[in-house]
Amino acid sequence: MQRPNHSTRSTRIPERREGAYCYVLITPARNEADTIELTIQSVVRQTIRPAKWVIVSDGSTDGTDELVSKFGTQYDWIELVRKSNRSERHFAGKVDAFNAGYAKVKDLEFEIVGNLDADVSFDDPSYFEFLVEKFAENPRLGVCSTSYWEGNLIYPSRFTSIEDVMGACQMFRRDCFDDIGGYLPMRAGGVDLVAFLSARAKGWQTRTFKEKSCLHHRKVGSAQHKGAYERLLQTGRKDCILGSHPLWEILRGLYQAKSKPYVIGSILTLTGYFWAMLSGVEKTMPKELIELRRNDQMQRLKGILRRAPSVAVVSMGREEARR
Repeated sequence: MQRPNHSTRSTRIPERREGAYCYVLITPARNEADTIELTIQSVVRQTIRPAKWVIVSDGSTDGTDELVSKFGTQYDWIELVRKSNRSERHFAGKVDAFNAGYAKVKDLEFEIVGNLDADVSFDDPSYFEFLVEKFAENPRLGVCSTSYWEGNLIYPSRFTSIEDVMGACQMFRRDCFDDIGGYLPMRAGGVDLVAFLSARAKGWQTRTFKEKSCLHHRKVGSAQHKGAYERLLQTGRKDCILGSHPLWEILRGLYQAKSKPYVIGSILTLTGYFWAMLSGVEKTMPKELIELRRNDQMQRLKGILRRAPSVAVVSMGREEARR
């Protein structure tokens, strides 16, 4: 990724064009010195910059604050907010950091608020312009984002709907964000999932656009420094806590066997899910959202099963042609 020359770029907040949507960004950051500079550089070179970008350092001790402060002196629309250190890292703490940032922008005039992770980058200078235009085109669009890469994998995957908007860069229409009451603090995770499901439950449309993508430099869940096998167990457990349907989880586990660590990955994910289910672990998501999620999963499962015979025929045809 080519790094921009900051000396050639204006530090002023761009004037708002008549009729154009205005957006703000909030980035919770905890010890993100290895990646946050890429994130900042990506935003700085955007064709449409945020009116305000609040980066909340959630007790960082690795030099994150100093990096953000350096850019804050060059760009007056970037603001650093420091929070005191906490003993453990969990998703409810990230929501608390986000809320601290939102408090800094709530009195500003804007139509869109974005939750941008501190380990995300994008080469496309029109990335946010593209998303802002999507909101302008569709007044019912409440939450949106783009595809994102993690290593050699791109999401949404086969088991993720384009209506699912995950949290690496989650953009909200302000009216929608206020309508759902903001993020629900959940220590075990699933904050972004609950947010877009809540939006859909209230009649808003949600969408991940595949035309553009960003790069997520750290796998989901790895910020808590768990080993690969433990993360797979936790993924299954988290799916149970967040109300994923058992049939959907079985199919997802079988699909997991196609990727490293192959069969053991599938076994670990399913073990985590069914161990949590048999242990009676309490669901952390509201019942109406669990019902919405499971109905969506069953509709998608039916679609996959309907397509399965035709996919098998095509595969057999290809195999026959190779003989």
